[in-house]
Order: sequence, then structure tokens, then C-alpha cells
Amino acid sequence: MHGLFRWSSKWWPGAIALVVLWALATWTSTEPLEGDLAARSNAAVRDAVLDKKRVTVAGRDVSFAAEAFSADGRRAALSAVESVPGVRLVNDETRLAPEATPFVWSAERDVVRVTLSGSAPLPQVKGRLLEAAKAGGGNVEVADQMRLARGAPPRFDAAALLLLDQLGKLKDGKLTISDDKISLSGMARELGGREAIASALKNLPEGFSVAANDVKAPPYVFQAYKDPVASTLTLTGNVPDKSVHAALIATAGRKFFAEKVVDNLKESIGAPASFAAVMGPALSALSRLSTGTLVVTDREVKLSGDALYDAAAAQIRAGLGKELPPNWQYKAEITVKPPSAPVDNTVCQQLFADLLTKTRIRFESSKADLSPDSLGLLDRLTETALRCPTANIEIAGHTDADGDANANQSLSERRAQAVADYLVRGGLPANRFTAVGYGSAQPMAGNDTEEGKAQNRRIDFVVK
Repeated sequence: MHGLFRWSSKWWPGAIALVVLWALATWTSTEPLEGDLAARSNAAVRDAVLDKKRVTVAGRDVSFAAEAFSADGRRAALSAVESVPGVRLVNDETRLAPEATPFVWSAERDVVRVTLSGSAPLPQVKGRLLEAAKAGGGNVEVADQMRLARGAPPRFDAAALLLLDQLGKLKDGKLTISDDKISLSGMARELGGREAIASALKNLPEGFSVAANDVKAPPYVFQAYKDPVASTLTLTGNVPDKSVHAALIATAGRKFFAEKVVDNLKESIGAPASFAAVMGPALSALSRLSTGTLVVTDREVKLSGDALYDAAAAQIRAGLGKELPPNWQYKAEITVKPPSAPVDNTVCQQLFADLLTKTRIRFESSKADLSPDSLGLLDRLTETALRCPTANIEIAGHTDADGDANANQSLSERRAQAVADYLVRGGLPANRFTAVGYGSAQPMAGNDTEEGKAQNRRIDFVVK
């Protein structure tokens, strides 16, 4: 018995060493096996459309977790892992990605960023949407708040990409897909942007329709600034088309005889109805100011500046609103410039001559009705007469030689009287003016050319 004890005590340390060697061998052989199975399992599902994929290995048993976007995709991925050589058992922890009902996705733009939110159907689609948002938004910051979900309508990605192409046309706004319905809101960046977006929406994929398009256009603005120091009339903003543009420049050239017209206008769609009809009376009112600004925004006309004399200020305030089409608004902020110093009769005559050399008083054809194109000139003549308090003034009417001599005589008298009446309405005493008609008896040029006839049709101011 004592011998047996002595033998066992010698064997036991060796047994312990054998156990340690066995455990070490097992550990060193299992770790490479598990790593190899993990790598091959991951490779088997590399091309599968999955989210939150995770593979863990214990011995030859694999735990496989992932979110799949279809039942078929889930089964195919699980089968691929089960088929990896060396795998004994697969612990299935996969599940279907949540389904979004309704399936809603949106892109919202503000001044500094584009935010994508709602649901995206696949990781690849989500990536494409992010890239499209950066490109469509002009490489602004893109915030990704999208989650992956099932339930997207067919051709969702094509619809979303088309909407993201419109981001550059928005100053701010939101584009939304809810199942197969499209909604838009916000402010277009430029005139025509709203119409361009509406045109693009005609190319939506089959099955999609526009539920609401509340994109608004920026204000349609036209501006004119009369600067007496630089002797310029500067036009900026928008006009509807080439024909209106050309007509407006021609109108400005007739009404603003002493100013150079600086044309910075651009042609843009979106003009309010009756835009062209408004511009004539609006520019006539501005032409009567010494300095002034005209702003036409959508259906509102704003006029500000200094009239040449008190009566003109009152007439402008009251008159323009009556000449505008229905549904147009008018705001006037008209003051009166300080009166200029009085002058003697000689200077007064020279001032009249200088004005009437630059242009002539216009009338409606074959009538004694004053043309709106001459209102600015008439106010300048009235201001000059106010500076000549001691002068008596003959207003002389002349015609060309066309037509009946008696009719021409009568027309010249009535036109001269129409000018005198205008000056009296400006606050001048009627007894300072004498309206005289000379018909065609005192031509300045020959009546054998149209140019000569135009020179002969005139009104002269003669200081007595």
C-alpha cells in the first residue's frame, strides 16, 4: 500500500502536464478554425442585400444576424451561410427589416443644408439619394436622417432622384413622397423655377402622381430709378418677353427726354396680368418727378420721390391709382423738392428754349389732347414758369401744311390752349398766358419730308 502511494505521487504531475498540453493544442487549433469559418461566412453573404450584418463563430457553430429586405433575401442569405464548408450548425438570428406604412420619404432644403428623412428601401438606394442630394443642392451640407425600411412603392428610387434634381431650383422648401403621391412646397430660387419644376414632374415614373405642388415663385419685380445728378433712368428687374422689353425701352425714351436710359432688364416668365398696360402710366408718373423710384412688384405699384411743384405732387398722388387696371394696388410717397431761385425774363426765355430744343410737346394724332409722353416735359415747363413771376408768356401753336388750312389754324389754337390750361392747373395765374395759333404759317422746315413736317408741328414759348 505504501508502494502504491509512492507510485501515484510520481504519476500525477505528469498527468497535469498532459492535460495542459491537450488544452493548449485544442485552443491553438480552434482559433484559426473559427476565424476561417467567420471569413468564409462573411464572404458568402458579401453580395446579399442586408443591413446590420453580424457573424460570430464558436467552434464550428455560426451565429448569423442581419436585417433582410425581403423574405426571399433572408432565406437566400441564411442558406449561403449554411452551405459554407465546415459549418456544423447555424444559429439563425436574422429578421426582416421593419415595414413602413405608409412609406414616406422627404428632402427638405433651407439656407445652409439639405436634410433627407423618412424611409429608404435599400442601402444602395440610400447612398444614391445622398449623392444626388449633394449634387442637386449645389454641394451644400447634407444631413442624413433616413432609416431603412421595407414597403417602398415600385420605382421609388427613380421618383426620389427626379425630385432631388429639382433641389437646385428651390431657395427653400420640402419634397415628399408618401407611397405613390408627391407633395412639394417652398419658394423657387428664380423666376421660372416654379414652372420648370412643374414641367419636370411630368416625367414622374409610372404609378406616381402629384398630390400638391405649393412651390411659390419669387416676386416679379421691375424697378426704375430717375437720377437727376447723373441724368439717367436706370431700369432693372424683369419684363415678360422681347416685345414688351423693346416697347418699354421705346416708351422710356419718349417720356424721359433729358435722361439716358440704362437698360439692365432681363426677360422672365411669371409677369402678372396687365403688366405691360401698367408700365405706361407708371413711367409717366415717374417722369414727372425730379428724382424718384418706381417699383412694380407682382400687382403693386410703389412710387416715391420729389415732385417739381405742389400741384404736381397732388396730381400724381391722386392720378396714377385711377389709371391702373383692376386688382392693382398703388402706394405713393411723393414730396416736393425745394423751389429753385427766381430768374429774370431773359433767363426764363433761355430755359424754355433749352427744354423745347431737347424735345417737343406731343399730342394725340390730329387732336389737341396732350400725350402722356409729354407730362415730364410739361412739368418742367411749369416749374420754369413758376420761376419767372414777372413774365407774361405767349404759347404759340404751329402745324405742318398737310390738310385744310382752316383746320390747321383751329388745331394750332386748341393745342396752344391745352398747354396753357396745363400750366394754370399747376398753380400759375391764367392772365400770364396768351394762347395763339399760327396754323402752318410759320414753318421751321420744309413740308416736303416727314422730318420737316415733324419739326413744324410744335409749341413755342415766347416770353414778353
